[in-house]
Amino acid sequence: MLNAGKCGFGTGKDGENMGHVIAVAGKGGVGKTTLTGLLIQYLCQSGKKPVLAVDADANSNLNEVLGVEAGITLGELREEIERAGSDSRYKIPVGVTKKDYLEARLADALTEEDDFDLMVMGRSQGQGCYCFVNGLVQTQVQKLQSHYPYVVVDNEAGMEHVSRGLLPMMEIAILVSDCSRRGVQAAGRIAALMKELNFKPKKVGLIINRAPEGNLDAGTLEEIQNQNLELLGVVPHDDMIYRFDCDGKPIVQLPMDSPVRKALQEIVEKLEL
Repeated sequence: MLNAGKCGFGTGKDGENMGHVIAVAGKGGVGKTTLTGLLIQYLCQSGKKPVLAVDADANSNLNEVLGVEAGITLGELREEIERAGSDSRYKIPVGVTKKDYLEARLADALTEEDDFDLMVMGRSQGQGCYCFVNGLVQTQVQKLQSHYPYVVVDNEAGMEHVSRGLLPMMEIAILVSDCSRRGVQAAGRIAALMKELNFKPKKVGLIINRAPEGNLDAGTLEEIQNQNLELLGVVPHDDMIYRFDCDGKPIVQLPMDSPVRKALQEIVEKLEL
């Protein structure tokens, strides 16, 4: 059983049905990772487990929100493969191809908890682009999707993964913004790009986060309308999240009566996940 302090993660079990993929996106600094972590915890507590949590942000910190230690990242695996043979710290066993070695090591990139598993993209330490690591994210999500009823992906800030077409299988796209027009405009651009790429999620909607007293002013509402976005709900500003962050406490340890929790729960219930 889960408690307010921890959302456990399971290893997943085989199943023929494909898991529902929920992608969370938005510009940096709007609190999307915080909401992603609380969404994962809510799904677990609602019995919709095991959940595959995917931190697809190069500046990864979803594990901190969830209060777990992340294992090796996909970016670090890339470094092992790239540097093997030229750096004595990275060795591939004799007779093993790079492809086979990577397949064997991918299991180590999955951090297993009681009710959810966590996979972290991480950042590349070399000068190469993220194409290989991004490809690993897509391949692994597709490979593991049938083992979990829900897959929740915390995307990189901006439109990187959307523009690369990494998540065409997503069923629900949750766009997160603060109350600023720029944040709402960024969400609008992400929604427009998904249409251009012919992504067809069943639901695309906007969550406004950190709203003062949970209220939106006329300018924000106008911009939401201008961007033709469906407003899923509003999450109020909560100083406790700032205090938890400063104290190094996982956000999933927020009290159960937190206004942020309550607002997010109402939004998720409307989505009928």
